[in-house]
Amino acid sequence: MDVANFEQFLHERIKVGGKTNNFGSDVSIDRQKNKITVVSEIPFSKRYLKYLTKKYLKKNNLRDWLRVVSSAQTTYELRYFQINNEDEDEEGEDES
Repeated sequence: MDVANFEQFLHERIKVGGKTNNFGSDVSIDRQKNKITVVSEIPFSKRYLKYLTKKYLKKNNLRDWLRVVSSAQTTYELRYFQINNEDEDEEGEDES
């Protein structure tokens, strides 16, 4: 996943006051290596950020591999889905 591309996506899509590209000094987006920080001086919904992240993953066909998880009260992180091979083996035996 390209972090710079995701940062650009957020710049284009985040709405402030019902309009995109209307950040002013209210919202700032910073990137450090593999971490993006969104700082807001106005009320900003964490759920809205999750919605935009899921939209980005869907657009780039990553939604099947990554999920958005809340790791703290003010933090989201992307994690890979855990695939258990044991469950698949059991399903294969039941079908026979």
